[in-house]
Amino acid sequence: MFIAGFPAGPWGTNCYVVATGPGAECVVIDPGKDAAAGVDEVVREHRLKPVSVLVTHGHVDHMWCVAPVAGTYDATAWIHPSDRHLLSDPMAGMSPETTQMLLGGSYTWAEPDDVRELADLAELELAGLRFVVDHTPGHTEGSVTFRAPYDQLDVSEVMFSGDLLFAGSIGRTDLPGGDHATMLRSLTGKVLPLADDIVVLPGHGEQTSIGRERATNPYLLDLTQDPA
Repeated sequence: MFIAGFPAGPWGTNCYVVATGPGAECVVIDPGKDAAAGVDEVVREHRLKPVSVLVTHGHVDHMWCVAPVAGTYDATAWIHPSDRHLLSDPMAGMSPETTQMLLGGSYTWAEPDDVRELADLAELELAGLRFVVDHTPGHTEGSVTFRAPYDQLDVSEVMFSGDLLFAGSIGRTDLPGGDHATMLRSLTGKVLPLADDIVVLPGHGEQTSIGRERATNPYLLDLTQDPA
């Protein structure tokens, strides 16, 4: 498996390009603000063809360039139905700080031409790769993660965690659609049962692993010590 990741835009959102190898079809995950140029660079350098754009959740820092990237490469966009409205109305999910940052700009938003909806535990076969979808609400109502088999370096899977889980932290729940109790249920039901060797590729910051977070992340430690 080939994975290229890079932070993009003012929020440093990690965008990932995933393929079976050079010269193949590929999947783009979370192309946020200013990510289109980075996607184009990776695609040209490795002779890739994007066929799908996966969105972990509908916040603007993760989906700003979904329509441009999907349109450029005639790719299908995938998002959970609970967050689909944010593709055309991202202001509904923004914080006051983000809204203030964007004031004065002229922005238009629209769904890509081809949008398909994600479901919990769905298995997607895309670009020769298999992704398992886990619905993990809490950060937003439609937050999801994507897990893909990875049989190298003693790693069983990689998980694209969006803003569910970070190295040493978890996603905020104070934005529209967020709920802390729901976030804790998602972490308990969808993260804690996973194998320690799974590599976590988050929406922001450095990569980590389930084992590392289980042992050191204060939020997961609290859940482990007090599942209730």
